[in-house]
Amino acid sequence: MRKEEQKIEVLGARVHNLKNIDVSIPRNRLTVITGLSGSGKSSLAFDTIYAEGQRRYIETLSSYARQFLGTMERPDVDKITGLSPVISIEQKTTNKNPRSTVGTVTEIYDFLRLLYARASDAYSYVTGEKMVKYTEDQILSIIMEAFSEKKIYVLAPVVRGRKGHYRELFEQIRRNGYIYARIDGEIEELMPGMRIDRYKNHDIEVVVDRLSVREKDRDRLKKSLSASLKQGKGVCMILEKDGADPRYFSSQLMCPTSGISY
Repeated sequence: MRKEEQKIEVLGARVHNLKNIDVSIPRNRLTVITGLSGSGKSSLAFDTIYAEGQRRYIETLSSYARQFLGTMERPDVDKITGLSPVISIEQKTTNKNPRSTVGTVTEIYDFLRLLYARASDAYSYVTGEKMVKYTEDQILSIIMEAFSEKKIYVLAPVVRGRKGHYRELFEQIRRNGYIYARIDGEIEELMPGMRIDRYKNHDIEVVVDRLSVREKDRDRLKKSLSASLKQGKGVCMILEKDGADPRYFSSQLMCPTSGISY
């Protein structure tokens, strides 16, 4: 295929809401046309590209066949190159069942889900940073290098932006052998019967360990990380003793700055 045939080029499209636009669309790829309502998506896809493709196809038929199909007006466009025979599928649901769309009936929907889940990169909607995930050994190596000879807290997040007094949670944490928690950014000792304001949103992390990051304490840190990931359901936080912001690590996709996971 020649280079000029590897794309569909639309020049000077003026159909409906289109304002004399030029568009280049790669062939043999999945292309999505998206935008606000009224921005001209359908005008480009259906009333320009599809209409011109159909018009050209009908022109190849015999005059006898064309009399049954009628004539199609040429869309208001200067030039379109690279067109192949086109098919247009109407977005219309005729029945209510799990296989009621073109994507589900043809089973391409299942493959698209896998494509976006496995081949794409996820980005945080909070910070815009790339989502990351680590193995336990990777987390250990990063901490040993980034926090070498520094005093840190190993934290397990258990509550994130939720209301409640959490008396039962604090008792459970104490029964698990931990006596400190980071509550709304402050390290506090957990006392019997302790509760907090039930009408405010709270962030609570269990203080799993406090230690200096040294090679001789590598095994201790590894055990604390394992416990933290278990308590935090795959997420742990590292807070430098004199630092301001914690650093998040997760065995699932997560924003490294905000800790958002989805």
